[in-house]
Amino acid sequence: MVGRKSEQEVLSAFVTAPEGRALVLRGDAGVGKSALLDHVIELAADKHRVIRAAGVEAESELPFAGLHQFLYPLLNHLDGLDDAHRKVFDVVFGRGEDTPPSVMTLGIAVLDLLSLAASQQPLLLVLDDGQWLDTSSTEVCGFVGRRLTGSSVKLVVGLRSGVPSGFDTAALPELPVTPLPENVAEQLLDQRHPALDPRVRHLVLDEAQGNPLALLELPPHIRGDRAERNAEERLGYTGVPLPQRLQQVYGARIDSLDAGVRAELLRGALDGVGAGTAADRTRGTRYRMRDVDEAVARGLLDIDPLSGDFVFRHPLVRSTVVQTATPNERRAAHTTLAQLHHDDIERRATHLAASTVDPDENVATALEAAADSATRRGGAVTAVTWLTRAAELSETREERSRRLGDAAYVAGHSGRLDHARQLVLSDTGSGTTDSPSSVVASGYVAFFEDGDVRSSQRQVFAAIESMRDSGVQEPNDVLTRLIDLLLAVNQYASDRNAWERTHQLLDSLGDLVSAHSRIYQDAWGDVVLRGAGVRERVDRAFASLGDLEPWDITRLAVAAYHVDTLSQYRPHLQRIVDREVETGALADAMTMLHLIMLDQIAVGEWDEAERTGARCLELTTTHRHTLFVMHTQAYLGQIAALRGHTDRARELQATVDTWARPRGIGFLTQITDTIGTTAALADGDYEAAYLHAIGITPPGTLTPYAHQAPRTLLDLTEAALHTGRTQQAHTHALAAHQNNLHHLSPRLALITHGALALTTPDPAQATTHYQHAQNHPAATTFPFELARIQLAHGIRQRHTHGPRTARPHLTQAAETFERLGATPWAQRARAELRATGHTTRTTTHHTPLTWQEHRIADLAARGLTNKEIGEQTHLSPRTVSSHLYRVFPKLGITSRAALRDALGRISDDENV
Repeated sequence: MVGRKSEQEVLSAFVTAPEGRALVLRGDAGVGKSALLDHVIELAADKHRVIRAAGVEAESELPFAGLHQFLYPLLNHLDGLDDAHRKVFDVVFGRGEDTPPSVMTLGIAVLDLLSLAASQQPLLLVLDDGQWLDTSSTEVCGFVGRRLTGSSVKLVVGLRSGVPSGFDTAALPELPVTPLPENVAEQLLDQRHPALDPRVRHLVLDEAQGNPLALLELPPHIRGDRAERNAEERLGYTGVPLPQRLQQVYGARIDSLDAGVRAELLRGALDGVGAGTAADRTRGTRYRMRDVDEAVARGLLDIDPLSGDFVFRHPLVRSTVVQTATPNERRAAHTTLAQLHHDDIERRATHLAASTVDPDENVATALEAAADSATRRGGAVTAVTWLTRAAELSETREERSRRLGDAAYVAGHSGRLDHARQLVLSDTGSGTTDSPSSVVASGYVAFFEDGDVRSSQRQVFAAIESMRDSGVQEPNDVLTRLIDLLLAVNQYASDRNAWERTHQLLDSLGDLVSAHSRIYQDAWGDVVLRGAGVRERVDRAFASLGDLEPWDITRLAVAAYHVDTLSQYRPHLQRIVDREVETGALADAMTMLHLIMLDQIAVGEWDEAERTGARCLELTTTHRHTLFVMHTQAYLGQIAALRGHTDRARELQATVDTWARPRGIGFLTQITDTIGTTAALADGDYEAAYLHAIGITPPGTLTPYAHQAPRTLLDLTEAALHTGRTQQAHTHALAAHQNNLHHLSPRLALITHGALALTTPDPAQATTHYQHAQNHPAATTFPFELARIQLAHGIRQRHTHGPRTARPHLTQAAETFERLGATPWAQRARAELRATGHTTRTTTHHTPLTWQEHRIADLAARGLTNKEIGEQTHLSPRTVSSHLYRVFPKLGITSRAALRDALGRISDDENV
């Protein structure tokens, strides 16, 4: 290799490094990346198992197509993985029906598979033309590449400069592969093509500009009678970027081939042949070129020494084959490939779309099915492309309009609001710009971009009435989308009159309203009035998770939030949110992040919630979803208030309230009132807390369609008690009980009993309610609320039964507040402890447990298995075991059986 000494030194150090690592080679087409990759393989061949793969432009929209090339040779190691990781690969490669995994879940499974394979022999993964790798595979490769340290796996990737790629943001080390300096270029040219005519030599050097492939390939092309012509005549063009020049060079060779050979090359090129030596061994249905020895003789093809199949000599050859073919030739090749891939719904659809010119309902239907498949696998962006093409191939105006509406709907959920608007404008088939499909798309745009709930409500309501009055007899997608959009807008508006009109409208539609929409109707509006049975209905809906679109999963999870069962579905959201952010339903991913954040707040994972909120804020700001920007800031304001960061909380409160209140977005203004209430409670300003709380609901009532009314029950009650409004506090607690809040959700049961315990004048009843609250099966799931009740119980016990009885409750409350980072409440609890005469020992016999360790130890002490603990804490059983392994020495014990006594000693130490 001429002129690549420094690159070779870097690659040698890469191969001989004692542990795993990744490296990206980036340079122009033909600059020598493939040769350097071959050099890496030669260096590693003695000690490493080498697996090659390559990105293929024709496959760049097929999820996981590139990853399949890498993993197929390793599938015999799957039996060594646990069931969960095997199931991940089954789903990714189409052999399972479960929910597609997130990038993190799949990346971890891939790392485990690679580690297992490398335990026998170190692995070298070589990827050429990485810029064409599909997005899903790129994300996983980047994830894996950043985590190879300490393994026996190395990854090297070749990327073409100037072509955007997911690897651009993968943060992997890079080695630039630049054109050769002028003197080195001359050396290479003279070595490989000695005795060139001076004019030809000058021309080659001038046109190649240091590109090694051009230096090697141009001289034969311009020899003979071409040398007698001027430069423009010899090459046929000037001022064209180098890759195109090389394609012209290969084009001359391709044109000289027999027509049958060219057709074979075209079919191979369109199917990705030439994507590394392992390409044709990764899938049995890969097109295999035959009778193409002529192309081998002309330097266009090589023969894979392992499989014996023909492969392209260079990716530029493949590109040139496609670009020099006529449209009819390409369509004929795609037709053949569609037949070859008849069992692969997405690949077949890709070739059918490219092979069809005139409207064809069968092809359009196949594209719809492929779009649905892609959406369920996290490829909503690809689905929009296929649905748009399906519309173009529709045979009737009605079908064209319907499919454009579908494309616009998916585009809206993908966060491509401008694209959705363009698709609506292109829908001339419906004969009106106010078609139901256009109302869906325009409603989403107005709603998400600027929170325009009022006009969106009017538009969508009128469109549903119009469809009803037109005599629609059967449920259909457009009607369901309009209904779901109306329900979403109503949720944000939180307006009683609008909800009551909506209930009347939906009642008039009867069975035309889907079962899922009925769940949203009952959960999103007023869970106090209509929430009975919602928990069970949500659970039944989630039972068929594999059949749900990402927006269905999101909406059902919102319903679960309203009945406080979100924790059991959060793992589903965490598995798919990364996938949807990258190539799927982006708008739904934003809501998924909100839901994950809400659950993290509820279960006491406040640090994680802040990180989730920061990620969501960046995402929503980048994509100009103003409604979601404000929504995210509102939740960040809640966390700040809970932690006692009241200045920050009020700053966010003011920002959100100033934007939301003029627009009539009651959902957000209720949250801002909640922020104000919590911040005032944190500051001990109970009068201000009371005034904020009654802005949500007056005492003694639960304002209809105010989602924060039941959630702030404890806040209003506590503020009323501290300001001398004892009767109002008790009346409010009784109203909660009379409205059966304790039957609607576990959290509402906890705070209802807590509010009754705080306010009842009967000591026996208060004790009963405290016991109900603190012994509720889900009490520890909501640590902040539980700690507030324990604090109140401890204060009451100190006044009625003395300090010794109060200390356990106050100690538990203080420890929980400290673990959460709820500083004002922790200080309050510690002050109450001091009032009991409690003093903390200056030295202890144990190392303090972290919040997570204490939580896991507590659950283990109650007799839960590692698997059961993992389900409650969203951790794997192995991680739970690791935590317990660290807990035992900290507590000075050696077995699980000793946990309860050890945890009790910690409490006793605090009580001395």
